[in-house]
Amino acid sequence: MSGPEAAIKALMDAKTIAVVGLDTRESRTAYRIADYLQKAGYRIIPVWVQQEASEVLGERAYASLRDVAEEIDFVDVFVRSEHTDPVIDDAIAIGAGAIWLQQGISNDEGLKRAEEAGLIVMQDRCTMVDHRRELRG
Repeated sequence: MSGPEAAIKALMDAKTIAVVGLDTRESRTAYRIADYLQKAGYRIIPVWVQQEASEVLGERAYASLRDVAEEIDFVDVFVRSEHTDPVIDDAIAIGAGAIWLQQGISNDEGLKRAEEAGLIVMQDRCTMVDHRRELRG
């Protein structure tokens, strides 16, 4: 299974979500969505935090996906499209199950590489919107 259905299933089945580009400012979209996902029961791992904090949402922050020692099921990306290649390469290298580029972010070539490496991929959609929609049925 591939496409939106597979990506939404990967989101719903995930336990640990790395949020790349998370921001410490509560007014920012990345923070609000990560907070929503954490409250929905996911373990959030902050990566490439915009304000260079050591902790966000009570979780230790990391400089890159490769610095995280534990398994990551799902990578939720909040960096500009032109900065996604290294994040995609790191997601492939750590063996993440899925990578999702948030609404307004896209990288067709990068996600093609990820898909060829076995990751479930999605771009230009919001994890929070799809999660809420899925819960409503």
